[in-house]
This record gives sequence, C-alpha cells and structure tokens, in this order.
Amino acid sequence: MSTDDKNRAVAAAILPLVGGAGNITSVAHCMTRLRLGLRDRSLVRDEELKALPAVMGVVEDDTYQIVLGPGTVARVTPEFEALVAEAQAAPPATPSADDLAAQGAAIRAARKARNQTPFKLFLRRIANIFVPLIPALIGCGIIAGLNGLLINLGWLPDVTPALAAIASGFMALIAVFVGFNTAKEFGGTPILGGAVAAIIVFPGVAKVDAFGQTLSPGQGGVLGALGAAVLAVYVEKWCRRWVPESLDVLVTPTLTVLVSGLVTIFGLMFVAGEVSNAIGEFADWLLVHAGAGAGFVLGGLFLPLVMLGLHQALIPIHTTLIEQQGYTVLLPILAMAGAGQVGAAMAVYLKLPRNGSIRRTIKSALPAGFLGVGEPLIYGVSLPLGRPFVTACVGGAFGGGFVGLFSMLGTKVGSTAIGPSGWALFPLLDGDKGLGRTIAIYAGGLLTGYLAGFVATYFWGFGARLLEEFDVDTDAGPETVVAASAGTTPPPSPAPEPDPEPKPAKL
Repeated sequence: MSTDDKNRAVAAAILPLVGGAGNITSVAHCMTRLRLGLRDRSLVRDEELKALPAVMGVVEDDTYQIVLGPGTVARVTPEFEALVAEAQAAPPATPSADDLAAQGAAIRAARKARNQTPFKLFLRRIANIFVPLIPALIGCGIIAGLNGLLINLGWLPDVTPALAAIASGFMALIAVFVGFNTAKEFGGTPILGGAVAAIIVFPGVAKVDAFGQTLSPGQGGVLGALGAAVLAVYVEKWCRRWVPESLDVLVTPTLTVLVSGLVTIFGLMFVAGEVSNAIGEFADWLLVHAGAGAGFVLGGLFLPLVMLGLHQALIPIHTTLIEQQGYTVLLPILAMAGAGQVGAAMAVYLKLPRNGSIRRTIKSALPAGFLGVGEPLIYGVSLPLGRPFVTACVGGAFGGGFVGLFSMLGTKVGSTAIGPSGWALFPLLDGDKGLGRTIAIYAGGLLTGYLAGFVATYFWGFGARLLEEFDVDTDAGPETVVAASAGTTPPPSPAPEPDPEPKPAKL
C-alpha cells in the first residue's frame, strides 16, 4: 500500500467513527492533532476510535481532537477533508428525524460555543494566527543551527552566506505573515492585513520620526503586526458598511491601508516596540535573578496550562523573543514538562508488572515521548491514573529548575523555533556560551526531569488502592483478574494461540 493510500485508509477509518461527513462542521489540524467541529457529539464512537492503530488518543476542548502524531496528522487531514467534501457534495436526501435531531444538536452546540469565556476564545484566536507559522520557524531554525555549526567549524565558507539568507528570510518578513493570518482570523481580507503589517519591516520607516525618536525597521515586531492587522480589519468592516457598493472596490482597500498604516507608523510601532522590549528585558531579568525558582514553577505548571489551553498565551512571547534575541529562553524550560512525563511513564511501567495493557501503551508511546510528543503518555497513561500526572509535573519542575539555575549562573539556553521539544529540540538549540555548553545543559535538564519524574512516581505516585485496582493481568480472562484482586490462585485455562502481530492497547 502506498503512503497516500495508507493515509486515505486512516481517514476513511476515522470518518464513520465520528458520525460521518454529515456530523462534521469544520476540519483543521495542529502539530499532532486532527481537530473536528461536530454537530452531535453523541454520534462519536470513542472506544472504537481509540482502538484504531493510528490513533494515539482523543482530547475534547472547543473541538474534538484526535491525536495522530506529528507528520501523520499533516498527511491524513487533507485526505479526511477530501472524503468529507465528497460525501457532503452528494445529492441531499429527504430530511429525516435524524436530520432534525442533528440540527437541534447543532443549535445546542452553537449555544454552548456562545458560553465560552472570552479570554479562552481570544487565546484560541491567537494560537490560530501563530500555529500555521511553526513549520517555517522549525525549518528556518534548523537551517540557522546548521549554518552556525558550519561557521564555527570553518567548513563550506562559500555556502554559509546562502544558508544564512535562507534561514533569515522568513524571520525578516514574519510580521507580514502574522498580519495576513491575523486579518484572516478576525474576518478581514488577509492580503490587506499583510499589507499594513509590511509597513513595520519596510526599510523606509527609518526616515520617520514618532514620539521624539526615529523609527527602526521591524520596531514593534509581531506584536505591532498583530495590532496593525486587527485595526485594519475594523477599518475594513466599517468601510464595508458605509461605502457605496459602486465605490467599494476602490475606496475600502485604500482607506483600510491608509488609516491603519498611519496609526501603525505614528502609534503602534512605538507602543508595540516598548512592549516587546519589556518582554525581552523581563524574561532576561527573571532568569538571571530567579532562574531556578522560575524554571521550577514554569516546568511544573506547563502540563496543567496545556490541559487548560492557557499555554497559547505564550506563543506570541516565544515569537517576540526569537525575533529580538534569535531564540526563546522559555521553551527549553517548558520542554522539561515532557521529560517529567517520560520519567513517570517508566515508573508506571515498573509499578504495574502484570498490567499488559498499560505496559504496551507505554512501550508504544515512549518513543514519541522522547521526541517531545506527550499526548499519548498524558491521555493514555498518567492522566487516567491521576496521581502519576501530578508526579510527572514534579519531574518537569525539577528539570525546569535545572535549566533555570544555569541561567542564574550566566548561561542562556534557548530555542530558535517553537513547536518541538524533547530530543527533537536539540537541532534548534542556541545560547550565549557556545553550542556545546548549551546542548550539555539542556541534556542535563532532560535527565533531571526523567529521574525526578521516575522517582516521584515510583515512590509517591501509587497508593495501595491504586495498585490493587490496576496491577492485574489485563490479558487474562475475568476469572484470573478477579482471583488476582482477591489474592487467590486462578483456575487453569487453556493456553491462547499466539498473536503474530499484537496491537498496542489504548486506555
């Protein structure tokens, strides 16, 4: 089976288990998850969905999220969208009672959506602006790291200038992409948002004085671009309401760019520049003066922030730091949360020697966990068990404290892009004291997170009741499980035939 056929097969297997094409209102994906809008949540067959080999777990938030893993989700999503479009394009049948029930469910879902907190909806919008930029950040970040390595080694001097241009081109124009995505997200014309945001990086602004100082190209960065594009959307919507339709094609884009552009040059660039500088200075001050404590808190709280969706507020901060300093010093600390999760999973594996189901899940999910994809371990192991999720956070706290401590001692550890963590972050590492020391500190943080998560989970992650409930032979029949729980000898049973291809169990 070709790769395309395999991805289409995965999409075809998922579609009926989420209620079919008629139950789908939206399709999108992030780094690891297929995100679906559903008309009727009750039509989803969760257990069958989790049992699919390609599915690592499911998450429910404002959308129904199916964890497929990095790479896979980007290939399966277009196939899934094509299947949905084909089914929805079919001639409509006579409305049935089920159709009416689906409409009622859609109304209830819309009412529920209106009750979402404004703050969380705002954070999701911010994430929708920046998440599409992550692949370019990763690609350019790795190229920048490779270029730095070649320069340090003195290799290929004729090639390094070209690599520098390739790595830096996107970052030089990132404000334009932010403006484009912002206008799209807030309901405006994307190209107008990009046009207004382009003013920020235009070299000619160096000839403009505002607030008693000469502007600098790029001043305000992504925050200025975001604000400029939002303003452009509101100006455009005002024009659409009041400009006669016969003049709209000329007047609306002109006024949108002119008004928003003047406000950007004589207001937003200065204000956003001050805010961006304050973010960078505060991050530096925090890690220099309270690095160990700040790292401990950030590493320990990151997983709960992810669970609540509040981690999205950090995306513009990461991007601002990368734009200012060339790397974000926060991401390596936050990545320690995944290390704590890996250490906790290893302890669970040893504490439940008879539970074949959980142990198979851990074995299948650990490689992804080492590479920084934590959803399979979170939703398949630690979170369902309860206390191991808390002890995993303890592991992340100690790992974050380790990296933060070295910031206090004068060595910054940063990442040139956002998105990856775990071992996948090594190619993106950068710092102020050389690549070797940066890699060593980050690796030390990972080992600290693994060890602390393991120790905390092994000694404090299980009570007697939890062990009694979960340390049973899940591969045996009911009589064996009952007998094991009661502490008696189970009756003999015929040996099962060997399964040539055992399938990882999903919790």
